[in-house]
Amino acid sequence: MTIEQIYTGCLAQGAYYIESNGEAAIIDPLRETEPYLKRAESAGASIKYIFETHFHADFVSGHLDLAKKTGAKIVYGPNADTAYEKHTAKDTEEFKVGALTIRVLHTPGHTPESTTYLLLNEEGKEYAIFTGDTLFIGDVGRPDLAQKQGSVTKEDLAGWLYDSLREKIMTLPDEVLVYPAHGAGSACGKNMSRETWDTLGNQKQTNYALRTDMTKAEFIKEVTEGLLPPPQYFAKNAKLNKQGYESIDKVMQRGAVALSPRAFEAAANEHDALILDVRDKAAFVQGFVPNSIFIGLDGSFAPWVGALIKDLMQPILIVAPIGKEEETVKRLARVGYDNAIGYLEGGFDAWKDSGAEYDEIETIDLSTLASIHKEKANIQIMDVRKPSEWSAEHIESSINIPLDFINEKMGEISKEEKYYMHCRSGYRSTVAASILKARGFDQLINVHGAFADMASAGLPTTAFVCPSTTVG
Repeated sequence: MTIEQIYTGCLAQGAYYIESNGEAAIIDPLRETEPYLKRAESAGASIKYIFETHFHADFVSGHLDLAKKTGAKIVYGPNADTAYEKHTAKDTEEFKVGALTIRVLHTPGHTPESTTYLLLNEEGKEYAIFTGDTLFIGDVGRPDLAQKQGSVTKEDLAGWLYDSLREKIMTLPDEVLVYPAHGAGSACGKNMSRETWDTLGNQKQTNYALRTDMTKAEFIKEVTEGLLPPPQYFAKNAKLNKQGYESIDKVMQRGAVALSPRAFEAAANEHDALILDVRDKAAFVQGFVPNSIFIGLDGSFAPWVGALIKDLMQPILIVAPIGKEEETVKRLARVGYDNAIGYLEGGFDAWKDSGAEYDEIETIDLSTLASIHKEKANIQIMDVRKPSEWSAEHIESSINIPLDFINEKMGEISKEEKYYMHCRSGYRSTVAASILKARGFDQLINVHGAFADMASAGLPTTAFVCPSTTVG
Protein backbone atom coordinates (compact mmCIF):
# COMPACT_ATOMS: atom_id res chain seq x y z
CA MET A 1 0.00 0.00 0.00
CA THR A 2 1.25 3.44 -0.96
CA ILE A 3 -0.25 6.73 0.23
CA GLU A 4 1.53 9.88 -0.89
CA GLN A 5 0.46 13.41 -0.07
CA ILE A 6 1.43 15.76 -2.91
CA TYR A 7 1.44 19.17 -1.24
CA THR A 8 1.58 22.45 -3.17
CA GLY A 9 2.65 25.26 -0.87
CA CYS A 10 1.50 28.30 -2.84
CA LEU A 11 -2.07 26.95 -2.76
CA ALA A 12 -1.70 25.22 0.62
CA GLN A 13 -3.29 22.24 -1.15
CA GLY A 14 -2.88 18.51 -0.70
CA ALA A 15 -3.61 16.00 -3.46
CA TYR A 16 -3.20 12.27 -2.82
CA TYR A 17 -1.77 9.31 -4.71
CA ILE A 18 -2.96 5.89 -3.45
CA GLU A 19 -1.66 2.65 -4.97
CA SER A 20 -1.99 -1.08 -4.36
CA ASN A 21 -1.22 -4.10 -6.50
CA GLY A 22 -0.80 -2.18 -9.74
CA GLU A 23 -3.90 0.00 -9.34
CA ALA A 24 -3.93 3.66 -8.30
CA ALA A 25 -6.40 6.35 -7.29
CA ILE A 26 -5.90 10.11 -7.19
CA ILE A 27 -7.78 12.37 -4.80
CA ASP A 28 -8.27 16.08 -5.56
CA PRO A 29 -5.61 16.45 -8.30
CA LEU A 30 -4.26 19.82 -9.39
CA ARG A 31 -4.65 21.00 -12.99
CA GLU A 32 -1.36 19.57 -14.30
CA THR A 33 -1.45 15.82 -14.88
CA GLU A 34 2.26 15.02 -15.19
CA PRO A 35 3.01 14.43 -11.46
CA TYR A 36 0.32 11.75 -11.21
CA LEU A 37 1.13 10.10 -14.52
CA LYS A 38 4.82 9.87 -13.62
CA ARG A 39 4.12 8.33 -10.22
CA ALA A 40 1.85 5.68 -11.72
CA GLU A 41 4.29 4.92 -14.53
CA SER A 42 7.25 4.54 -12.16
CA ALA A 43 5.21 2.11 -10.02
CA GLY A 44 3.93 0.18 -13.01
CA ALA A 45 0.38 1.06 -11.96
CA SER A 46 -2.69 2.22 -13.84
CA ILE A 47 -4.86 5.01 -12.50
CA LYS A 48 -8.31 3.52 -11.97
CA TYR A 49 -10.21 6.28 -10.14
CA ILE A 50 -10.09 10.05 -9.64
CA PHE A 51 -11.96 10.95 -6.46
CA GLU A 52 -13.15 14.53 -5.95
CA THR A 53 -14.17 15.57 -2.44
CA HIS A 54 -16.25 18.53 -3.69
CA PHE A 55 -16.34 21.32 -6.28
CA HIS A 56 -13.15 23.15 -5.37
CA ALA A 57 -13.33 26.95 -5.34
CA ASP A 58 -9.68 27.90 -4.84
CA PHE A 59 -8.17 25.96 -7.74
CA VAL A 60 -9.14 24.25 -10.97
CA SER A 61 -8.89 20.51 -10.49
CA GLY A 62 -7.16 18.19 -12.97
CA HIS A 63 -9.84 15.51 -13.05
CA LEU A 64 -10.96 16.05 -16.66
CA ASP A 65 -7.52 15.96 -18.31
CA LEU A 66 -6.37 13.11 -16.09
CA ALA A 67 -9.45 11.05 -16.96
CA LYS A 68 -8.95 11.64 -20.69
CA LYS A 69 -5.30 10.58 -20.52
CA THR A 70 -5.80 7.48 -18.37
CA GLY A 71 -9.37 6.30 -18.85
CA ALA A 72 -9.85 6.60 -15.09
CA LYS A 73 -13.36 7.10 -13.75
CA ILE A 74 -14.18 10.43 -12.09
CA VAL A 75 -16.05 9.93 -8.82
CA TYR A 76 -18.02 12.53 -6.85
CA GLY A 77 -20.28 12.00 -3.88
CA PRO A 78 -24.05 12.60 -3.76
CA ASN A 79 -25.58 15.89 -5.01
CA ALA A 80 -22.75 16.62 -7.46
CA ASP A 81 -24.30 17.65 -10.78
CA THR A 82 -21.78 18.16 -13.60
CA ALA A 83 -21.78 18.92 -17.31
CA TYR A 84 -19.43 15.99 -18.03
CA GLU A 85 -19.53 12.24 -17.50
CA LYS A 86 -18.69 10.99 -14.02
CA HIS A 87 -19.86 8.48 -11.44
CA THR A 88 -22.10 9.88 -8.71
CA ALA A 89 -21.45 7.67 -5.72
CA LYS A 90 -24.00 6.77 -3.08
CA ASP A 91 -23.29 7.22 0.61
CA THR A 92 -21.32 4.16 1.91
CA GLU A 93 -20.61 2.92 -1.65
CA GLU A 94 -17.24 1.16 -1.89
CA PHE A 95 -14.52 1.06 -4.57
CA LYS A 96 -11.62 -1.38 -4.86
CA VAL A 97 -8.09 -0.17 -5.56
CA GLY A 98 -5.89 -3.25 -5.61
CA ALA A 99 -6.26 -4.82 -2.15
CA LEU A 100 -7.62 -1.58 -0.67
CA THR A 101 -11.20 -0.38 -0.28
CA ILE A 102 -12.34 3.22 -0.45
CA ARG A 103 -15.71 3.92 1.15
CA VAL A 104 -17.80 7.01 0.41
CA LEU A 105 -18.95 9.06 3.40
CA HIS A 106 -21.27 11.86 2.33
CA THR A 107 -20.34 14.77 4.63
CA PRO A 108 -22.25 17.87 3.45
CA GLY A 109 -21.61 21.20 5.13
CA HIS A 110 -18.69 22.93 3.45
CA THR A 111 -20.72 22.36 0.29
CA PRO A 112 -23.82 20.20 -0.31
CA GLU A 113 -21.83 17.58 -2.25
CA SER A 114 -18.82 17.46 0.11
CA THR A 115 -17.64 13.90 0.58
CA THR A 116 -15.03 12.21 2.76
CA TYR A 117 -13.31 9.06 1.51
CA LEU A 118 -12.52 6.38 4.10
CA LEU A 119 -9.61 4.09 3.21
CA LEU A 120 -9.74 0.51 4.47
CA ASN A 121 -6.39 -1.29 4.37
CA GLU A 122 -5.66 -4.81 3.10
CA GLU A 123 -7.15 -6.30 6.27
CA GLY A 124 -10.31 -4.21 5.94
CA LYS A 125 -9.32 -1.99 8.88
CA GLU A 126 -10.28 1.70 8.89
CA TYR A 127 -6.92 3.34 8.14
CA ALA A 128 -7.30 6.91 6.85
CA ILE A 129 -9.85 9.53 5.83
CA PHE A 130 -9.41 12.01 3.00
CA THR A 131 -11.61 14.81 4.22
CA GLY A 132 -11.36 17.47 1.50
CA ASP A 133 -12.58 20.71 3.05
CA THR A 134 -14.88 19.04 5.58
CA LEU A 135 -12.23 18.62 8.28
CA PHE A 136 -8.87 20.41 8.37
CA ILE A 137 -6.10 20.06 10.91
CA GLY A 138 -7.25 22.47 13.61
CA ASP A 139 -10.31 23.72 11.76
CA VAL A 140 -13.24 22.86 9.50
CA GLY A 141 -14.27 24.14 6.09
CA ARG A 142 -16.08 27.47 5.93
CA PRO A 143 -19.77 27.03 5.06
CA ASP A 144 -20.23 30.09 2.87
CA LEU A 145 -18.43 29.15 -0.35
CA ALA A 146 -21.00 26.92 -2.05
CA GLN A 147 -22.67 28.32 -5.14
CA LYS A 148 -26.11 29.68 -4.37
CA GLN A 149 -28.64 26.87 -4.23
CA GLY A 150 -32.18 28.06 -3.55
CA SER A 151 -32.70 29.27 -0.02
CA VAL A 152 -29.80 27.37 1.59
CA THR A 153 -27.84 29.68 3.90
CA LYS A 154 -24.38 29.46 5.43
CA GLU A 155 -26.10 28.71 8.73
CA ASP A 156 -27.92 25.78 7.11
CA LEU A 157 -24.65 24.45 5.74
CA ALA A 158 -22.93 24.90 9.10
CA GLY A 159 -25.68 22.82 10.70
CA TRP A 160 -25.16 20.09 8.11
CA LEU A 161 -21.43 20.21 8.81
CA TYR A 162 -22.04 19.75 12.54
CA ASP A 163 -24.07 16.61 11.82
CA SER A 164 -21.56 15.29 9.28
CA LEU A 165 -18.65 15.59 11.67
CA ARG A 166 -20.44 13.94 14.56
CA GLU A 167 -22.28 11.22 12.67
CA LYS A 168 -19.73 10.24 10.00
CA ILE A 169 -16.25 11.24 11.18
CA MET A 170 -16.07 11.43 14.98
CA THR A 171 -17.46 7.90 15.24
CA LEU A 172 -14.32 6.50 13.55
CA PRO A 173 -11.42 5.06 15.60
CA ASP A 174 -8.92 7.53 17.07
CA GLU A 175 -5.98 5.97 15.22
CA VAL A 176 -7.46 6.80 11.80
CA LEU A 177 -5.23 9.23 9.90
CA VAL A 178 -6.72 12.53 8.73
CA TYR A 179 -5.60 13.81 5.32
CA PRO A 180 -7.27 17.15 4.43
CA ALA A 181 -7.26 19.10 1.17
CA HIS A 182 -5.69 22.24 2.66
CA GLY A 183 -3.42 23.63 5.35
CA ALA A 184 -2.49 27.02 6.76
CA GLY A 185 -2.64 29.79 4.17
CA SER A 186 -5.78 28.61 2.41
CA ALA A 187 -8.85 30.87 2.43
CA CYS A 188 -11.11 27.79 2.69
CA GLY A 189 -10.94 27.91 6.49
CA LYS A 190 -10.17 30.36 9.29
CA ASN A 191 -7.60 28.80 11.60
CA MET A 192 -5.86 25.89 9.91
CA SER A 193 -2.70 24.34 11.33
CA ARG A 194 0.59 24.30 9.46
CA GLU A 195 0.56 20.52 9.94
CA THR A 196 -0.83 18.76 6.88
CA TRP A 197 -2.04 15.52 8.51
CA ASP A 198 -2.83 14.14 11.96
CA THR A 199 -4.64 11.35 13.77
CA LEU A 200 -8.36 11.70 14.31
CA GLY A 201 -7.84 11.12 18.03
CA ASN A 202 -5.55 14.12 18.33
CA GLN A 203 -8.00 16.26 16.38
CA LYS A 204 -10.78 15.25 18.76
CA GLN A 205 -8.59 16.62 21.56
CA THR A 206 -7.33 19.81 19.88
CA ASN A 207 -9.75 20.93 17.15
CA TYR A 208 -12.29 23.41 18.52
CA ALA A 209 -14.96 22.20 16.08
CA LEU A 210 -14.85 18.63 17.43
CA ARG A 211 -15.59 19.46 21.05
CA THR A 212 -18.06 16.93 22.41
CA ASP A 213 -19.72 19.50 24.67
CA MET A 214 -20.50 21.87 21.79
CA THR A 215 -24.15 22.29 20.84
CA LYS A 216 -25.20 22.70 17.21
CA ALA A 217 -26.13 26.34 17.86
CA GLU A 218 -22.69 27.03 19.36
CA PHE A 219 -20.99 25.31 16.42
CA ILE A 220 -22.94 27.32 13.86
CA LYS A 221 -22.06 30.55 15.65
CA GLU A 222 -18.35 29.73 15.88
CA VAL A 223 -17.83 28.59 12.28
CA THR A 224 -19.80 31.47 10.73
CA GLU A 225 -18.30 34.30 12.80
CA GLY A 226 -15.37 36.32 11.48
CA LEU A 227 -15.55 35.07 7.90
CA LEU A 228 -13.90 37.48 5.47
CA PRO A 229 -15.50 37.78 2.01
CA PRO A 230 -14.18 34.98 -0.24
CA PRO A 231 -11.81 35.98 -3.06
CA GLN A 232 -13.74 36.91 -6.21
CA TYR A 233 -12.31 34.03 -8.25
CA PHE A 234 -13.65 31.31 -5.94
CA ALA A 235 -17.11 31.12 -7.51
CA LYS A 236 -15.55 31.17 -10.99
CA ASN A 237 -13.23 28.25 -10.21
CA ALA A 238 -16.09 26.24 -8.69
CA LYS A 239 -18.09 26.80 -11.89
CA LEU A 240 -15.18 25.58 -14.06
CA ASN A 241 -14.83 22.46 -11.92
CA LYS A 242 -18.53 21.80 -12.31
CA GLN A 243 -18.96 22.60 -16.01
CA GLY A 244 -15.54 21.83 -17.50
CA TYR A 245 -12.60 23.73 -18.94
CA GLU A 246 -9.99 23.75 -21.69
CA SER A 247 -7.21 21.17 -21.73
CA ILE A 248 -4.11 22.22 -19.76
CA ASP A 249 -1.98 21.15 -22.74
CA LYS A 250 -3.67 23.75 -24.98
CA VAL A 251 -3.33 26.40 -22.29
CA MET A 252 0.39 25.70 -21.96
CA GLN A 253 0.90 25.67 -25.71
CA ARG A 254 -0.78 29.06 -26.07
CA GLY A 255 0.96 30.68 -23.12
CA ALA A 256 4.52 29.37 -23.35
CA VAL A 257 5.38 31.39 -26.45
CA ALA A 258 8.63 33.39 -26.45
CA LEU A 259 8.24 36.96 -27.76
CA SER A 260 10.98 39.42 -28.64
CA PRO A 261 10.69 42.85 -26.98
CA ARG A 262 9.17 44.28 -30.17
CA ALA A 263 6.69 41.41 -30.54
CA PHE A 264 5.89 41.60 -26.82
CA GLU A 265 5.04 45.30 -27.08
CA ALA A 266 2.95 44.71 -30.21
CA ALA A 267 1.01 41.90 -28.52
CA ALA A 268 0.33 44.10 -25.49
CA ASN A 269 -1.18 46.78 -27.71
CA GLU A 270 -3.05 44.43 -30.04
CA HIS A 271 -4.71 42.34 -27.31
CA ASP A 272 -4.96 45.04 -24.62
CA ALA A 273 -3.05 42.55 -22.50
CA LEU A 274 -2.16 42.81 -18.84
CA ILE A 275 1.61 42.64 -18.36
CA LEU A 276 2.31 40.47 -15.32
CA ASP A 277 5.81 40.63 -13.82
CA VAL A 278 6.53 37.67 -11.53
CA ARG A 279 10.18 38.35 -10.63
CA ASP A 280 11.54 39.07 -7.17
CA LYS A 281 10.20 42.31 -5.64
CA ALA A 282 13.69 43.83 -5.35
CA ALA A 283 14.36 43.26 -9.05
CA PHE A 284 10.96 44.63 -10.06
CA VAL A 285 11.25 48.03 -8.35
CA GLN A 286 14.63 48.63 -10.02
CA GLY A 287 13.09 48.40 -13.48
CA PHE A 288 10.00 47.06 -15.23
CA VAL A 289 8.03 47.30 -18.46
CA PRO A 290 5.73 50.34 -18.16
CA ASN A 291 2.22 49.51 -16.82
CA SER A 292 3.33 46.12 -15.53
CA ILE A 293 1.61 44.60 -12.49
CA PHE A 294 3.88 42.83 -10.02
CA ILE A 295 2.81 39.57 -8.36
CA GLY A 296 5.94 37.60 -7.49
CA LEU A 297 6.19 33.83 -7.82
CA ASP A 298 7.97 33.71 -4.46
CA GLY A 299 4.87 34.89 -2.55
CA SER A 300 1.26 33.74 -2.44
CA PHE A 301 1.15 34.01 -6.20
CA ALA A 302 -2.04 32.20 -7.22
CA PRO A 303 -4.28 33.61 -4.45
CA TRP A 304 -3.16 37.18 -5.20
CA VAL A 305 -3.67 36.68 -8.93
CA GLY A 306 -7.17 35.43 -8.15
CA ALA A 307 -7.93 38.29 -5.80
CA LEU A 308 -6.65 41.11 -8.00
CA ILE A 309 -7.24 40.12 -11.64
CA LYS A 310 -11.01 40.14 -12.05
CA ASP A 311 -11.38 38.60 -15.53
CA LEU A 312 -10.29 34.96 -15.94
CA MET A 313 -10.06 35.48 -19.71
CA GLN A 314 -7.93 38.64 -19.49
CA PRO A 315 -5.06 38.24 -22.01
CA ILE A 316 -1.83 38.11 -19.99
CA LEU A 317 1.77 38.69 -21.07
CA ILE A 318 4.46 37.43 -18.70
CA VAL A 319 7.78 38.87 -17.56
CA ALA A 320 9.52 36.11 -15.61
CA PRO A 321 12.98 35.05 -14.46
CA ILE A 322 14.74 33.00 -17.10
CA GLY A 323 13.53 29.40 -16.86
CA LYS A 324 10.35 30.26 -14.92
CA GLU A 325 8.14 31.16 -17.90
CA GLU A 326 6.31 27.83 -18.30
CA GLU A 327 5.95 27.49 -14.53
CA THR A 328 4.17 30.86 -14.53
CA VAL A 329 1.73 29.77 -17.23
CA LYS A 330 1.01 26.57 -15.27
CA ARG A 331 0.48 28.39 -11.98
CA LEU A 332 -1.91 30.84 -13.64
CA ALA A 333 -3.88 27.93 -15.08
CA ARG A 334 -4.16 26.30 -11.65
CA VAL A 335 -6.58 29.07 -10.69
CA GLY A 336 -8.34 29.35 -14.05
CA TYR A 337 -6.35 32.11 -15.77
CA ASP A 338 -6.03 30.31 -19.08
CA ASN A 339 -5.36 33.22 -21.45
CA ALA A 340 -1.62 33.79 -21.12
CA ILE A 341 -0.49 34.64 -24.66
CA GLY A 342 3.28 34.69 -24.34
CA TYR A 343 6.31 35.80 -22.36
CA LEU A 344 9.20 38.22 -22.81
CA GLU A 345 12.07 36.23 -24.30
CA GLY A 346 15.26 36.93 -22.38
CA GLY A 347 13.34 38.45 -19.50
CA PHE A 348 13.47 42.09 -18.44
CA ASP A 349 17.16 42.35 -19.34
CA ALA A 350 16.23 41.83 -23.01
CA TRP A 351 13.69 44.64 -22.76
CA LYS A 352 16.24 46.96 -21.20
CA ASP A 353 18.97 46.01 -23.68
CA SER A 354 16.60 46.73 -26.59
CA GLY A 355 16.56 50.39 -25.61
CA ALA A 356 12.86 50.36 -24.77
CA GLU A 357 11.60 52.66 -22.04
CA TYR A 358 11.15 51.24 -18.56
CA ASP A 359 9.79 52.39 -15.22
CA GLU A 360 11.03 52.26 -11.64
CA ILE A 361 9.51 52.59 -8.18
CA GLU A 362 11.50 54.47 -5.58
CA THR A 363 12.19 52.14 -2.67
CA ILE A 364 13.63 52.89 0.77
CA ASP A 365 14.40 50.90 3.91
CA LEU A 366 12.91 51.29 7.39
CA SER A 367 15.67 53.47 8.81
CA THR A 368 15.24 55.94 5.95
CA LEU A 369 11.49 56.06 6.55
CA ALA A 370 12.13 56.64 10.27
CA SER A 371 14.41 59.59 9.47
CA ILE A 372 11.87 61.11 7.10
CA HIS A 373 9.07 60.59 9.62
CA LYS A 374 11.12 62.31 12.32
CA GLU A 375 11.74 65.33 10.11
CA LYS A 376 8.20 65.53 8.68
CA ALA A 377 5.63 64.15 11.07
CA ASN A 378 2.71 64.71 8.68
CA ILE A 379 3.84 62.40 5.85
CA GLN A 380 1.26 60.05 4.33
CA ILE A 381 2.00 56.41 5.23
CA MET A 382 -0.13 53.76 3.52
CA ASP A 383 -0.32 50.35 5.20
CA VAL A 384 -1.61 47.72 2.73
CA ARG A 385 -1.88 44.84 5.22
CA LYS A 386 -5.18 43.26 6.22
CA PRO A 387 -7.43 45.25 8.60
CA SER A 388 -6.80 42.71 11.37
CA GLU A 389 -3.02 43.20 11.04
CA TRP A 390 -3.40 46.98 11.05
CA SER A 391 -5.65 46.88 14.11
CA ALA A 392 -3.14 44.75 16.03
CA GLU A 393 -0.32 47.26 15.45
CA HIS A 394 0.44 50.01 12.96
CA ILE A 395 2.55 53.13 12.49
CA GLU A 396 0.90 56.10 14.14
CA SER A 397 -1.16 58.22 11.70
CA SER A 398 -0.90 55.62 8.91
CA ILE A 399 -3.91 54.87 6.74
CA ASN A 400 -5.02 51.32 5.98
CA ILE A 401 -5.73 50.50 2.31
CA PRO A 402 -5.66 46.65 2.23
CA LEU A 403 -4.17 45.15 -0.92
CA ASP A 404 -7.21 42.86 -1.16
CA PHE A 405 -9.38 45.92 -1.85
CA ILE A 406 -6.89 48.21 -3.62
CA ASN A 407 -9.02 48.40 -6.79
CA GLU A 408 -12.18 49.29 -4.85
CA LYS A 409 -10.45 51.87 -2.61
CA MET A 410 -8.50 53.71 -5.28
CA GLY A 411 -10.90 56.65 -5.02
CA GLU A 412 -9.64 57.26 -1.48
CA ILE A 413 -6.10 57.91 -2.72
CA SER A 414 -4.97 61.26 -4.16
CA LYS A 415 -2.67 61.46 -7.17
CA GLU A 416 -1.34 64.74 -5.80
CA GLU A 417 -0.16 63.28 -2.46
CA LYS A 418 3.10 61.45 -1.82
CA TYR A 419 2.58 58.04 -0.16
CA TYR A 420 5.09 55.89 1.70
CA MET A 421 3.74 52.34 1.25
CA HIS A 422 4.53 49.33 3.42
CA CYS A 423 3.20 45.91 4.51
CA ARG A 424 4.70 43.10 6.58
CA SER A 425 7.69 42.29 4.37
CA GLY A 426 7.52 44.44 1.23
CA TYR A 427 5.79 41.93 -1.07
CA ARG A 428 2.24 43.27 -0.82
CA SER A 429 3.33 46.91 -0.88
CA THR A 430 5.22 46.24 -4.12
CA VAL A 431 2.09 44.65 -5.62
CA ALA A 432 -0.01 47.62 -4.51
CA ALA A 433 2.53 50.17 -5.76
CA SER A 434 2.65 48.49 -9.18
CA ILE A 435 -1.14 48.60 -9.49
CA LEU A 436 -1.30 52.27 -8.49
CA LYS A 437 1.63 53.15 -10.76
CA ALA A 438 -0.13 51.54 -13.72
CA ARG A 439 -3.21 53.69 -12.93
CA GLY A 440 -1.27 56.96 -13.03
CA PHE A 441 -0.24 57.37 -9.38
CA ASP A 442 3.34 58.65 -9.51
CA GLN A 443 3.94 59.95 -5.97
CA LEU A 444 4.74 56.54 -4.51
CA ILE A 445 7.66 55.44 -2.35
CA ASN A 446 7.81 51.76 -1.48
CA VAL A 447 9.20 50.61 1.88
CA HIS A 448 10.97 47.26 2.11
CA GLY A 449 11.58 45.74 5.50
CA ALA A 450 9.88 43.63 8.14
CA PHE A 451 7.05 45.23 10.05
CA ALA A 452 8.41 43.56 13.19
CA ASP A 453 11.45 45.86 12.87
CA MET A 454 9.44 49.09 12.62
CA ALA A 455 9.68 50.04 16.31
CA SER A 456 13.39 49.22 16.56
CA ALA A 457 13.98 51.42 13.49
CA GLY A 458 12.49 54.32 15.43
CA LEU A 459 8.98 54.43 13.97
CA PRO A 460 6.19 55.06 16.49
CA THR A 461 3.63 52.25 16.43
CA THR A 462 0.29 51.82 18.15
CA ALA A 463 -2.62 49.40 18.33
CA PHE A 464 -6.19 50.24 17.40
CA VAL A 465 -8.34 50.69 20.48
CA CYS A 466 -12.13 50.39 20.19
CA PRO A 467 -13.84 53.47 21.63
CA SER A 468 -15.54 52.80 24.94
CA THR A 469 -19.29 53.04 25.22
CA THR A 470 -20.90 54.72 28.23
CA VAL A 471 -24.39 53.65 29.18
CA GLY A 472 -26.18 56.39 31.08
